[in-house]
Amino acid sequence: MASNQLLILVSSLLFLQSAFATLMAAEPAKKTDVVVEGVVYCQSCEQAGTWSLSGAKPIPAAKVSVICKNHKDQVSYYKVFETDGTGYFYAQLEGFTMSQCLSEHPLQACHVKPVSSPLQNCNLLTNVNYGLYGSPLRYETKKLFGSNYEAVIYAAGPLAFRPDHCPLPTHF
Repeated sequence: MASNQLLILVSSLLFLQSAFATLMAAEPAKKTDVVVEGVVYCQSCEQAGTWSLSGAKPIPAAKVSVICKNHKDQVSYYKVFETDGTGYFYAQLEGFTMSQCLSEHPLQACHVKPVSSPLQNCNLLTNVNYGLYGSPLRYETKKLFGSNYEAVIYAAGPLAFRPDHCPLPTHF
């Protein structure tokens, strides 16, 4: 009697295991992507030397880089992205993988730097939002969902270049 009950128990467990494996195989894992967005501006001469973007104009076709480092402070991701006609960039970090290490989470590991401006009259880097050293990412609770897709969207900046013909600021 006990051997029949044991046989039934073992058979049930094997059936549940195969049913669970089939169920898990039927649902593909959801892909999670990391996206960084922001805007690049040309800072007005009136605001040069400050972090103010009052009077600033967006820069189409400006280039920014997204740089991520691992827990050993080695670059684990680097790619340059270009802004659209409104100065906006949407950087989908294809190939970026998050590890279980907290220091390799995008909020800790990644930053954005302005690279170049196509405007000859506005191509000097500024330190608006730490652009010279790398603007940190901000989580703003934005996500995109698809059937097998999820994107977590972080913001950086805004970043800025400034004209090279601005007089030196006198308000320091």
